[in-house]
Amino acid sequence: MALNLVKLCVGCDSIETLAAWIDFRLEEKRAAGLLPEQFHTTRMVPKRVEELLAGGSLYWVIKGNIQCRQRLLEIRTFTDDEGINRCHLVLEPKIIPTEWQPRRAFQGWRYLSAEDAPLDEAAGKSGRAALPAELRRELAELGLL
Repeated sequence: MALNLVKLCVGCDSIETLAAWIDFRLEEKRAAGLLPEQFHTTRMVPKRVEELLAGGSLYWVIKGNIQCRQRLLEIRTFTDDEGINRCHLVLEPKIIPTEWQPRRAFQGWRYLSAEDAPLDEAAGKSGRAALPAELRRELAELGLL
């Protein structure tokens, strides 16, 4: 069974903002002649790499709720210019909206078991995907989602 990670999506206030950021960074890499892959850099290196790469995803917490996920493709460790060990969580650039699941703020990332992970929006029953993004945002701010 696949294991997942959950992480705060700092600086994004919606799935659309995250998607725009990913598109921007991939285009930036293409323009620079670099491989257009998306990754997130983190200091802590997961110990359970095999489980994560067996179909796991990175679930993003946006505005206090897990709202979407991206499939993990690879985990690359490296040492930065200051001698600090870090890793790149290489992600599939496709964002998959999920059922919203409340999460308190935390630092770094956490493991998330498959049983505790929210369902993909398409597989869920809430129908949130049919709501316009702005309405979803307003309802969430009011605590109704």
